[in-house]
Order: sequence, then C-alpha cells, then structure tokens
Amino acid sequence: EVDAATVLAGRAAILDLSRHGRVSAGGATRLLTTTDGWCAIALPRADDVAALPALLEADSVSGDPWLALARWAATSSTEAVITRTRLLDIVAAGLAEVSAQPPVIRPGRRADGPRRLDGLLVADLSSLWAGPLCAQLRARAGAVVVKVESPSRPDGTRSGDPAFFDWMNFGKLSYAVDFDNDRDVLRQLLAAADVVIEGSRPASLQRRRLSVDDVPGRPGRIWLRISGYGGEPDRSAFGDDAAVAGGLVGAGRQGPVFCGDAIADPLSGLAAARAVGQSLRRGGGDVIDVCMAQVAAGYAALPRAPSVCAAPVARPQPPPPSPPASPLGADNLAVRHIVSEKSCAPC
Repeated sequence: EVDAATVLAGRAAILDLSRHGRVSAGGATRLLTTTDGWCAIALPRADDVAALPALLEADSVSGDPWLALARWAATSSTEAVITRTRLLDIVAAGLAEVSAQPPVIRPGRRADGPRRLDGLLVADLSSLWAGPLCAQLRARAGAVVVKVESPSRPDGTRSGDPAFFDWMNFGKLSYAVDFDNDRDVLRQLLAAADVVIEGSRPASLQRRRLSVDDVPGRPGRIWLRISGYGGEPDRSAFGDDAAVAGGLVGAGRQGPVFCGDAIADPLSGLAAARAVGQSLRRGGGDVIDVCMAQVAAGYAALPRAPSVCAAPVARPQPPPPSPPASPLGADNLAVRHIVSEKSCAPC
C-alpha cells in the first residue's frame, strides 16, 4: 500500500516548504517570461550562479542574479533560453514543451514465469528523489536493495535534512564504490542484480563500460533508466523544471505557477515502481526508460475539476519517522557476500 498524498507532499512537510507562485517551493527554480512564452530555470548549485556571466555575456552579475536572469529571458525566445543554458549545463525548460508518453520498454531475456520481489537483489545507482523512491518502494515490498554511491560524490541528499534522506533510503544496504577504480567490483553487482535503477546521464556509465549494453545480466534482469527528457538523455533535469516541461503547473492570476514541490520527482518514482512491477509479472528482462517530463505531461493532460471543498487546503503531513539510513559504505562487506552468493547460484 502506498499513501500517494504523503509520497507527493512528504518532502514539503519534512522541510516545511510551501508554495510561492513562480518561485519553486524549494526556492531554486523560477518561472520566467520569454518573448514567446514561459520557461523555468534552476540555479540549485553554486556552479550555476557562477556561470551566469557567461550565460548573460556580461563581465559580472552583481546584486540579485534572478533580476538579471529575468531581464535576459524576457528578451529571448524560449528555444534560445534552453539552447544557451544547455551549453553551460544550467537546467531550463519551456512550458509544456514535452507531450505525454508511456515508459519506453525494450524487451530482453525473460525469466520462466512471473517474478516476486521477495528476496530479489536491486542495485540502486540513482540519487535525489525519483530513483530512490522507486527503490524504497521495492525494499518495502521485500527486495534486498543496495544503494550504490561514489565516496567522492555521494547522493546529494545525504548533506541535506536527514529526515528526508532516511525516508527515501532506510532499509537499503549502503555500498560505497569508486566508479573509476573499482569498476570490476561494480560490474559484478550489476551482473548479479535482478533489478538495476539508473538515474545518471547514460554517458556516465557508458564511458566506464557499465551500461546495460556492457554488463550481461541474468535472465529476467530489469534495467530501469530514469531521465528528465527521454530522447535527450544528456539533458539535465530536476523535479520542478521537468514538471514545467510537461505542462504540470497551476493557473495563477497572471500566468502559470509551480504545482507542488518538485512534483515530477515523486510522480516519476511512482511511475517507475509501477513499470518495474508490471515487468516482473511478465518475467522481467526489460530495459525500461521513464522520462520525468513525459510523466508530468501525462498528469497535466488529466481532466481538471473545481474543488468540491471550500475549506482551505490543510498543510501536508510528514511521513512517520523512518529508521536511520545506513552510513555511507557501512554495508560493503555484506553486499560483497550477497553478490558472491548470487553469482554462484544457478540462473
């Protein structure tokens, strides 16, 4: 059983976030006007702010960077904004630029009959929210989930509010491995896993020869890839801009406003979990691509109806307190033992 309301609004409750119109609940993304519409631009990282002079073709940007960014966007087309921000790896999206599409599924070698999650080995290579949520739901259903992180670049939510990180990652085994120097060890895990969840840019694993096409798996292995923009796999995305790209926004008095808190993240996590469950019932073996913007577009296309309640909307409630997640690398020995046993077991 999944409490969808808690899944969608739980982070906002944990972090005490609320809606701010054209400023995202988390504050890192804003809706800006362009010459032909609207765009969302995200500046969650210090590097994003540092790149603004290059983006705006200015010697420096003083004062509030959002004011300069808004002036620039207002004199540019949405396409020009997206093209230029991509050159500098700044995340941006045009309003409703993506249409709804179901996950793309590439069938492979299936197992003999449907598979249950109980005891299956899941390698979770994702970070932040969508992928970890999918993996968390698999763990609750009885799977053995291994959260894989690089010691030099762990999941960014480890450095945030521990309540959110614990909520997404409790019950998972923590495996810290150097993706460059310990590729053989990681390859063994991916080969032994029954489900692999990937949330990074495809090139990151491809250049290390750790992609789905580089690591043969057991019959029935499912490889799930979550991206922001599907057919543009190297285009970065976060939950707020992906929602805007799919057209999942609220209607303000003077234009669109953000809907929820990074809403494309939890919606995509739920969609990914459903896709994995459906694949297991078919015997697995699939490569599944879930696009966050397309998931958001699917919800944006649903019929809208006026609220039947005149009372103010209650603030979201946080999820029940979670047990602490494992410290980084705390379960390395246990994971290697599991992989060794799994590798020796007959297919």
